[in-house]
Amino acid sequence: MDEEPERAKRWEGGYERTWEVLKEDESGSLKASVEEILFQSKRKRAIQSHGQVRLGMMRHMFVVVDCSRSMEDQDLKPTRLASTLKLLETFVEEYFDQNPISQIGLITTKNKRAEKLTDLAGNPSKHVSALRKASDTVCLGEPSLYNALNLALSALRHMPSHTSREVLIVMSSLTTCDPNNIYQLIKTLKSLRVRVSVIGLSAEVRVCTVLTRETGGSYHVILDESHFKELLFVHVKPPPTSAAAESSLVRMGFPQHNMVSVNEQDAKPSFSLAHLDNSGVGVANSGVGVASALSLGGYFCPQCHGKYTELPVECKVCGLTLVSAPHLARSFHHLFPLESFTEKPLDECSSDRFCEACQSELRDKTVFQCPSCGAVFCLECDVFIHESLHCCPRCIHSQSAP
Repeated sequence: MDEEPERAKRWEGGYERTWEVLKEDESGSLKASVEEILFQSKRKRAIQSHGQVRLGMMRHMFVVVDCSRSMEDQDLKPTRLASTLKLLETFVEEYFDQNPISQIGLITTKNKRAEKLTDLAGNPSKHVSALRKASDTVCLGEPSLYNALNLALSALRHMPSHTSREVLIVMSSLTTCDPNNIYQLIKTLKSLRVRVSVIGLSAEVRVCTVLTRETGGSYHVILDESHFKELLFVHVKPPPTSAAAESSLVRMGFPQHNMVSVNEQDAKPSFSLAHLDNSGVGVANSGVGVASALSLGGYFCPQCHGKYTELPVECKVCGLTLVSAPHLARSFHHLFPLESFTEKPLDECSSDRFCEACQSELRDKTVFQCPSCGAVFCLECDVFIHESLHCCPRCIHSQSAP
């Protein structure tokens, strides 16, 4: 406790008059104050950016879900488990939309054990279907942070040094049952540069505080379901990479999908190497039909000609990273993020009072202007451009060829 940096707790701070943020207008309504709070929240999301910081764009992340008895609590509707799994489905889809050359894996922990739902893979539908099946999980006993972290570390330790290795834990229980000293495992995680972040559903736990502080992650406790979603989606954007990470060129392959015609004489269906998992379970024993696993076409590694049904993936034979050109193109905005638009009063706007994107009439007192082309946008379009589009529509239109 003495080594922990001083940090004032909320109950140790001064008396806060939080209700003074809300102020009545001339008619006695609080609507203006509430709209101002919502405005600041949306604006904060739009301008969040790491700037010119080196980012870990090739990410390998394990999401650990606490499935202990405490996940049956109903402070999140209908239960903590159901709410968490539903939010994680949206998180997985958004994660791959923003990080197309990254991979994710799912781990659950309950009854003092940890179980891997999915291995590291770049197919979002695979993870979403696993999360939907997990909704029938029976919540039992206590979680085991040690077993969950050790299971994630067994896969992350073999990842290339230029990738970002991360673990995100959704923790509901206030206790953890560990077979060994977890502080030794934390030292191992730190030495391997594995960043661990925790989202707490109950209250702050000291072991999670130490875990996140030592590994460079973040630790937050949710206030409600909307805050839970906000904290979860913070981890969609790639984090700044550590200063000790190596700088080196990464060899990649760009295979094209080849389909063999059934009428060709040498056409023979074959298995994809993606069906060969690390546990050595064959296709027949894994619940996948032989007919569905066999196919005529696929993506063939340009180096060893190994066959795969989806991209991105790391070749199991030669270790070459296989991606498609659109995957790299969609990652481009992380390297050069769009500048924040200038906030200015509507009265100072000299152009037509219509949003450049949605063409609706600008009714808010504040508008947002692109510093490059001077186009004016409303708040909703400002948030959409910075979160999803990542480029100014007017700038792109003016640069396009006639």
